[in-house]
Amino acid sequence: MAKNRVTDPETRAGMAARLEYYRELGIHDFYRRTAPKGESAPAESTPATGELPEPETVVASESNAVDHLAALRAIRADLGDCRRCPLHTMGRKQIVFGTGNPDAELMFVGEAPGADEDQQGEPFVGRAGQLLNNMITAMGLRRADVYIANVIKCRPPGNRTPLPDECAICSPFLLRQIDTIQPKALIALGAVAARTLLSVNQPMGTLRGRWYDFRGVPLAVTFHPAYLLRNPPAKKDAWQDLQMVMKRLGLKMPKKTDG
Repeated sequence: MAKNRVTDPETRAGMAARLEYYRELGIHDFYRRTAPKGESAPAESTPATGELPEPETVVASESNAVDHLAALRAIRADLGDCRRCPLHTMGRKQIVFGTGNPDAELMFVGEAPGADEDQQGEPFVGRAGQLLNNMITAMGLRRADVYIANVIKCRPPGNRTPLPDECAICSPFLLRQIDTIQPKALIALGAVAARTLLSVNQPMGTLRGRWYDFRGVPLAVTFHPAYLLRNPPAKKDAWQDLQMVMKRLGLKMPKKTDG
């Protein structure tokens, strides 16, 4: 039997209930520390698969994260099986609420779920999601470190751009998510997210490259990953935006190379 394994049935039942609680909120990545007793855990931990992690080593179990989890759960409950706008009659399979670390320092906001997201119930899991994962990795972070949500929680038919009325009806739930998580920086992905959050109607070229104060949270604007897939040359500009955010968060900047 492995050393320090939890065997008390009551404790294990409580841990199992907490893990299910996290998963209901879209948090699926849990990590088990592997460092010897008395030493700090390494930066890279191994995913816990098949067995319950120790209570003190669940990444999302810090007290403030638990408080944020409870608040997010309440928001999701208020959202319910939302029928506030016509999108619920237009073929959506499910509501896509949000996913990630409830105590994240960095939050990404996109515009709306696509077909893959509508199928899986999680934002940014299709091709654009894979590119966003790469962008997050380039910043020296993991997807599990950040929180990801959309302005619209239901897929518009044919992946069309969300209508202003749909954004107006759905965005209050996003604002509650932002107020709950209280990130140190917020990144609006694409024009719809930027214009909705900032209440402006300006082109991306004038919105990028500067900081905005959004309800006390510094907000930066960059291109949506779907746009970058269609326009690869814009990835260079997006990387500049991400480096601006990295500097703000105190993340390690990449070394400059000659040539």
